[in-house]
Amino acid sequence: MTIQLTERAAARIQKQLAQRGHGLGLRIGVKKSGCSGFAYTMDYADAVNDGEAVFEAHGARVVVHDRDLPMLGGITLDYRREGLNEAFKFDNPNVDALCGCGDSFALKATA
Repeated sequence: MTIQLTERAAARIQKQLAQRGHGLGLRIGVKKSGCSGFAYTMDYADAVNDGEAVFEAHGARVVVHDRDLPMLGGITLDYRREGLNEAFKFDNPNVDALCGCGDSFALKATA
C-alpha cells in the first residue's frame, strides 16, 4: 500500500515545517468520528515510531501508523484552494460515502 503526495501537498508540508522550525513530516491517520464513521487526523511528525510507515514524495514525508494503512492505502494527499479556503484534501479510493457535512466518511467493505 502506498500514499501519494501531490507537489502542492508536499510544498505545503515543507512550508508548515519551516514555519514551525522543526519536524520530520506530516502524520496522518483516521479516528472513529462523525455520522459516517471515520475522520482524518493530522499532526506534525517529529520522529518515526515503531509500527509506522514513511512515504516520501517531492521532498516531503508523510508518516502513517500500520493500523491505519488499510483505510489510507492508495490515497492521494493534495492541498487545494477552493474560493477563500485552503486545506489538505484526501482522495481516498477506500471511501464508500461521505457525510453531509463533509467531516466524516464510511469505508468500503473491502477496506
